[in-house]
Amino acid sequence: MSPDALNSFLELCIGFALAGAIASAYQAFAKRPPSFSLLQQGPSPEAFAAVPLLVFTAPFIIMRNTLRNGAPEEHRIQFVMIATVLAGVWSLMSGTFIVMTLKALGVLA
Repeated sequence: MSPDALNSFLELCIGFALAGAIASAYQAFAKRPPSFSLLQQGPSPEAFAAVPLLVFTAPFIIMRNTLRNGAPEEHRIQFVMIATVLAGVWSLMSGTFIVMTLKALGVLA
């Protein structure tokens, strides 16, 4: 495995782990799971504050909604595959952002 592939895999894992951790912390604090419906409150301070939360928890929300909606035989394989790829790419980008931020702060070499 090349170093770039390993780096991308670790960033993907960091993105998924961060999404799950933030979603769990939000659920413990707010007593409800995060969802994209937080943006449907209209232009309010709560909706603007929800944007960073949803940016980092989106992979978790996408996969949770994909797996929660009905029995597995009701899902079309194309829908599940598209949702998984979307969550994976989103997780890779948020993991890359976190790693780049930590490198800029001097935490990582």
